[in-house]
Amino acid sequence: MKKIKDERIRQSLIICLTALVGLGIGLVVARPKTIPKLKDGKEVLAKIDGKKFTANDLYAELKKQGGSQILINLIDEYIASKEITDKTDAETAAKSYLEDLKAQYEQYGGDLQADIKNAGYENEDAFLKVVIKDKMHTLTAEKYIKENMITDKEIKDYWNENIEGEMHVRYILITPEVKDDMSDEEKKEAEAKALAEANEVIAALKKGENFADLANEHSDDSSTASEGGLFDGFSKNDVVEEFWNAAVNLKDGKYTTTPVESSYGYFVIYRIKQDKKPSIEDKKEEILTALLNEKEKTDEDSNNVPDIVEEAWVKIRKSYNLDIIDSEVREAYNKSIK
Repeated sequence: MKKIKDERIRQSLIICLTALVGLGIGLVVARPKTIPKLKDGKEVLAKIDGKKFTANDLYAELKKQGGSQILINLIDEYIASKEITDKTDAETAAKSYLEDLKAQYEQYGGDLQADIKNAGYENEDAFLKVVIKDKMHTLTAEKYIKENMITDKEIKDYWNENIEGEMHVRYILITPEVKDDMSDEEKKEAEAKALAEANEVIAALKKGENFADLANEHSDDSSTASEGGLFDGFSKNDVVEEFWNAAVNLKDGKYTTTPVESSYGYFVIYRIKQDKKPSIEDKKEEILTALLNEKEKTDEDSNNVPDIVEEAWVKIRKSYNLDIIDSEVREAYNKSIK
């Protein structure tokens, strides 16, 4: 089962739990809400026989337990509110995350609502608010990365290597009728039968039969067969590599003279046309998003690569002229970013 691993959310859980414990004590002794006004840190927050606990005592202990992280969370939350003025995307992403979490809990028989309450949240809405803050944090970093940490060369190289004009084709897919309980020999026979049918289609095309009619009759892809195999306006990332390469290597009005093998089966492809390659400017946002995803994926795949999001946040705080006055908190922060 997926666990809530995010450090920021985990820390928020701890803070919320602490707040709930304090609230519980207040209710037991039935005292009115009281918040000491701080002047010099010597204000008494609590006392027992023989000992008084001051604001300075609490602050010193918080520094030991939380280091600089609680302060940084407050700073980051403020910066995120300045950088992301429209919370719509963060709210949408948070709700989607929560729905995925619910689905996983349902699949494995867990009790999400109980876990939320055990974590210290009053209810699901309270938990969702923390997730929204986390998404704001991520979106702020991603905005900075796109604007400041992706070079013009990276953008141009990606455009050269990955951006093509949209393709327009018709295709016929012949899928081998393979079942899990088949023997290896039976699976080979099914593959050979599908290949033979694909070759029969190509033979019929060579005799002058209409591609759309053949697609309607033979194609196993129900989403396009009734349309004569028409697949209109797709890009490289929309199809498997074998399909794209075959389509690119065809001339307009030509079809593949040998079946194109893929994990889906055998394709016979007829190329209608390919649109002109769009400009870098027209595709810039799409390219930036793709490069951002690549950088974030690299972080996940290797422990040796710095976390691009955390690296971005270090730069963002610096751009806001972060100045931590408390030397101990400053030292803890500097250690955490090395």
